Amino acid sequence: MRAMLRSEIAADLTATVEDYLQSIYSLETEGERIISARLARWMRVTPPTAWATVRRMARDGLVSVDAKKTIHLTKRGRELAEKVARRHRLSERFLNDVLGLGWAEAHDEAHHFEHGLTPAIEGRIFSLLGNPTTCPHGSPIPGTGAVLSPDLIPMDRLEQGDRATVEFISEELEEDLDLLRYLDRHNVRPGQAITVDEKVPSTGLIAINTGREPVSLGVNVAARIRVRPDLNAAPTTTRRSSGSPSRRAAPRS
Repeated sequence: MRAMLRSEIAADLTATVEDYLQSIYSLETEGERIISARLARWMRVTPPTAWATVRRMARDGLVSVDAKKTIHLTKRGRELAEKVARRHRLSERFLNDVLGLGWAEAHDEAHHFEHGLTPAIEGRIFSLLGNPTTCPHGSPIPGTGAVLSPDLIPMDRLEQGDRATVEFISEELEEDLDLLRYLDRHNVRPGQAITVDEKVPSTGLIAINTGREPVSLGVNVAARIRVRPDLNAAPTTTRRSSGSPSRRAAPRS
């Protein structure tokens, strides 16, 4: 079965369709309703281009579109999407953990590296890495049983003084390589404890501290990062004014 699916992926799917399958799968994983306009923003293409690709995928039995124009993976589409996502996320983990590539480089190179993975090599890499359950950014690796915890919340819901642990960075943010480099450089990564120093809705910024340095993020970026709130943390007594943070802002997606 694995060999057959691998053969189907190699023979039947273009790189574009693989990217769409993975994007749809990721949006579903994050609990998003998928319409072509939403998919177009993710893929950074025009809505007509996205819709044309979706129609071809529907013709090929990979997706279905309901009366409300919501896009769903078919059984075959989901099987292939899981294979594509698994290869990509394992590739990112290998390139980052073993070869030492930075986040942005690992994500970019994974698009090339993953196409050379046979089921045998994929299995050896999985064992070599110690059977990881997520990619470096916290996305669950299909086939491991890992899922996004329902206890996680978007970072932008935190308030000044709140503490939390970063657990997941949306696949959508990964498409912005400059942003990935910024997050990697400032240690905004899964497992990192943070404190909200300041939140200024009027400027669209949230300032957090990783314990090493202050970091500013656009709230639109923070909304795509999920954290586990520290419900046992004592309230922070020092409050900053609601003026604009003086820190450098992250690139905005």
